[in-house]
Amino acid sequence: MRLAAALLASAIALPAAAQVTRFEITEDVPAFEGRSFGQAGTYRRITARATIALDPADPRNAVIADIDRAPRNAEGRVEAVADVVILRPTDPARGNGTLLLDVPNRGRKLMPVLFDDSPAPGSNNATAAADAGRGFLHGRGMTMLWVGWQADIPSRPGQLALQAPVLRGVTGPVRAEFVFDNTRNPVTATLPYEIADPASLSITVRQAWPDERQQPPGLAVRAVDAERIEVTRPAQGFDAGALYEVTYTARDPIVLGMGFAATRDVVAFLRRDGSAQNPLAVNGRSTIHRAIGFGISQSGRYLRDFLYLGFNEDLSGRVVFDGLMPHVAGARRMPTNARFGQTGRNARHPQDPSWLADAFPFTYAVMDDPLSGRRDGLLLRCRLSNTCPKVMQTDSEHEWWASRASLVVTDVAGNHIDLPQDVRIYMLAGTPHDEQPTAVQRRIQAAAFPTNPTHNGPPMRALLAAMEAWIAEGVEPPASRAPMRAHGTLVPAEQAMPVAIPGLPYRALHTPAAFSDQTVMPPRQIGTYPVFVPRLDKDGNAIAGIRAVQIAVPRATYTGWNPRAEGFGPAVLYPLQGTVLPFAPTREARLAAGDPRLSIAERYADDAAYVAAVRAAAAQMVAERLLLEEDAAALVAQAEAGRLGALTR
Repeated sequence: MRLAAALLASAIALPAAAQVTRFEITEDVPAFEGRSFGQAGTYRRITARATIALDPADPRNAVIADIDRAPRNAEGRVEAVADVVILRPTDPARGNGTLLLDVPNRGRKLMPVLFDDSPAPGSNNATAAADAGRGFLHGRGMTMLWVGWQADIPSRPGQLALQAPVLRGVTGPVRAEFVFDNTRNPVTATLPYEIADPASLSITVRQAWPDERQQPPGLAVRAVDAERIEVTRPAQGFDAGALYEVTYTARDPIVLGMGFAATRDVVAFLRRDGSAQNPLAVNGRSTIHRAIGFGISQSGRYLRDFLYLGFNEDLSGRVVFDGLMPHVAGARRMPTNARFGQTGRNARHPQDPSWLADAFPFTYAVMDDPLSGRRDGLLLRCRLSNTCPKVMQTDSEHEWWASRASLVVTDVAGNHIDLPQDVRIYMLAGTPHDEQPTAVQRRIQAAAFPTNPTHNGPPMRALLAAMEAWIAEGVEPPASRAPMRAHGTLVPAEQAMPVAIPGLPYRALHTPAAFSDQTVMPPRQIGTYPVFVPRLDKDGNAIAGIRAVQIAVPRATYTGWNPRAEGFGPAVLYPLQGTVLPFAPTREARLAAGDPRLSIAERYADDAAYVAAVRAAAAQMVAERLLLEEDAAALVAQAEAGRLGALTR
């Protein structure tokens, strides 16, 4: 009865002036089978739905594309409803006062996998004790939050979403790109929006983006239903990795930009509201003292746009997040705050290098761009309102090859820039876009080499701890660790690899950057931006960045790049992957293979010497606050067991 009464009370509407007009708790239950986490104790899982109601005339809302055309309630506000999940200490007094938002990636929870080595990526429901993994976040006493922001996916178990207004009857041009990576013919595909006019469907093909669009004999497209198409591919001339571009007239766009407001308003409500409707409030005050926004990949790009569009200022003019941690976002943002935006689209190497996700500004400092004729920067709006957070951007090495990360540390002419004092950038050397803690090396048919299974949990845990100390205690975090033009560690792709490594042919492949006129269909490219990549050492490993123990004390080459295989568009990169190529065991084997990299036996006299080198490297990283002591001990133990950097588990 007590829980039922609480749920009923939580469904009462909040005052109209509140940032969140309704916060309906649908579930409040013990988490992790009652597992206890040190001083923080046990946790509870709260599931809720938050209604926001936006005044379109407020300048902080007016930036949302098409909000002025959206349906309004009786008070003239535009409403949306967000899925919300909270994990908090059962006893709020045992929490540490930090709210950590994990921006859902396509509706999924990815943060537990990265920081806690948790199982079941994307569907962790905090029910079983094992769902908490190592319990790192919980042991720190953090309150964890997920807010649905993506309005073009359905709300369902394991997928958090936003119900936002739809502009019924509105039509407009939409473009979609497909790389099928198979030889099925015909092949079906799903479009981002419903087709308004089937006669408007048009399709072209080319092997790679720089090639001319073609409509060869045999190429055709037809509508299967309102959102699906069937593509008939030409019989010859294009392999499985060819690029198909579909244009059509779509209908019923969603006001996707309201997702940014949902994040802003729910976080502001939870950290500021003292009413009984706030599940994080005790005795008329919120138990939250600071907030960090974290996001992986799509969600990292979301955070960069959240900052750029000015959403770190709440509707009372206060800071929303004290710290932001966009992860594996590169220099990219999102094609979200636009009519017929595509939140899930992630243009990769064979695709449009000037898509809306890849538009100026690329970095945090304000600068001029002669191609667009604009002066802008990711921090421009928050500087004007004095609501800038401290920023730690972390990227795998893959982002420096595939997501134009060099544009974060250069101007648009390719010159070195100094980052603002409240921004740090870290490259995790020798790593792919994202891997699970239990990943092993595997083959992907469309990739030229086996994958790189490196997981970035250890350095990311250290950096999160550093971010919390930065905003809570004013302790400066480690200096940026990334390739830089001024340091000679960020170079043109043709200059990156100093040696030829057998079995790892290097062709300087990387994703370019361009500026196009997106108001015409198809877009017209106007110019390009210089993109650079990390300088590599004689082992083929990146010189700069956070060099994890397996890079600092190497037994292999770890790359953030992996080309496409023959038959799948080999002139470009395969998305999200790197590779690992072990060193030869002995000098004799190395010479027989013509391998310039020293063998393992030439580097380490015996296993004990290798373990000693690992111990020294781990201790150095701990001293530099790039590794926690418990992770250092675990890495040394793995080295002693012969499992550090192993390609199988």
